[in-house]
Amino acid sequence: MSAVWDLLITGTAGGGAIGIAGDRIAWAGSEQALPPAAATARHRWPVHGRLVTPGLVDCHTHLVFAGDRSSEWERRLAGARYDEIAAAGGGINATVAATRAASDADLLAGAVRRAAALAAGGVTTIEVKSGYGLDLDTEVRMLRVARRIAEHVPVTVVTTFLGAHTVPPEFGTGDDYVSFVCDEVLPAVAAEGLADAVDAFAEHVAFTPAQVDRVLTAATALGLPVKLHADQLSDGGGAALAARHGALSADHLERSSPDGVAALAAAGTVAVLLPGAGYVLGDTATPPVAALRRAGVPMAVATDCNPGTSPLVSLPLAMHMACTRMGLTVAEALAGATEHAARALGLSGVAGVIAPGARADLVVWDADDPAQIVYWIGLPPVHTVVQGGRFVTGA
Repeated sequence: MSAVWDLLITGTAGGGAIGIAGDRIAWAGSEQALPPAAATARHRWPVHGRLVTPGLVDCHTHLVFAGDRSSEWERRLAGARYDEIAAAGGGINATVAATRAASDADLLAGAVRRAAALAAGGVTTIEVKSGYGLDLDTEVRMLRVARRIAEHVPVTVVTTFLGAHTVPPEFGTGDDYVSFVCDEVLPAVAAEGLADAVDAFAEHVAFTPAQVDRVLTAATALGLPVKLHADQLSDGGGAALAARHGALSADHLERSSPDGVAALAAAGTVAVLLPGAGYVLGDTATPPVAALRRAGVPMAVATDCNPGTSPLVSLPLAMHMACTRMGLTVAEALAGATEHAARALGLSGVAGVIAPGARADLVVWDADDPAQIVYWIGLPPVHTVVQGGRFVTGA
C-alpha cells in the first residue's frame, strides 16, 4: 500500500475521516485524530456531514439468465402455487430453456443491465450464481459471462456454481443428475477457476438432503467453499445440513426449525435473508429473525434477483423489506448489506467494512442517518460511490 494517501475524505456524519491509498483504506477514525499522513494526501474531499458507509454487498443473486417469467407471476396472482407451476414445465426449467438458447452476448447484456441497476443503489460487490444451464456448456458459459460483468459495471463480482438448482428434463432421476454434476460439471468448473463457491437447492421440488450432501462433499473435496438454499418452502433440515458442511451461508430459512438455528450458530454460518422472494411469492412465512438474533447468528440481506421469484434490483429496497416484513432493525439491515453480506461471501475484512486494509469501496449518501437509506422506497439517496478507490458516480 502506498505511503502517500491518494484521497482524504473529511467531514462525514459524526465527524469522521477516511484515508485511501490505492484501492485500499489506509486509515479511518475521528477527524480530530488524523495522523501526519493526512497532511500529504493528494486530494482532500469534504462531504459536509453526509453519511459514509461501506459499499453495499449483494451476496445472493441470479443475474445471468434469459427469458421472462412474468406470466408465472400472473398465474400466482390467480392462485397457482410455486410447485404447481414447476410441475407444469414452468419455474426454473423454463428459464433453463431460454438460457440455453441465448447467446453469450445476450446473456451478458441482460446481466449488465441488472448489475447497473444494483450499482446505482450503492452496491459495489455482487455475488452471481449459475444454475440456469444445468448442462456442462451452459453452466460454464454462465459463469464466464458473470465474470465479465465487472468489465462493464464498476462492481466486484463473486461467482457461485449452482448446478444443483433443479433436475433438468433430460435426466430421469435426481440421483443421475447429481452424479453428472459431481463427476463432470463441477470438476470442469473448478479446473477453469470459474467459481468462488458452490451452492445447491435443498427442497422437495429440487434435491433431497442426501443428494445435496453429495454435491457439498464434492465441492469441499475440490477446495471450494459451500452455501445452501435452505428451508424456503419446507423445513427439510437445510439449515442443519449447511451447518454440518461449515457453509459460508444458509439462504432463505423461512421455515427453519429451532434446531436449525442452533446449528447455524454453532457453525458460524451466516443466515442470508431474502425478503423479495417471500414478497413476490405471497408467502407469509418469514425467517425466525428473533431466534437468529438470540442465538447470535449473523444475518445478511440480499436481493435474490432472479426472473421467477424475486425480480428485485434494489438492495436498499430489500433492506427496507427486511425491516418491515421480517423485523430487522435499521442497524441490522445495514450490517446485513455490508459486513455480514461480505462474510457470507468469504470476504470478511475485505469488503463491507470501513477499516484499514479493507477495499476502498464506499457510498456517500445524501443522508445523515442510516434510517434515511432504508426508509426510502425506490429512491436510494446515493450521492457518490467510490469503488476500489475510484469515483464511479458523483464527485
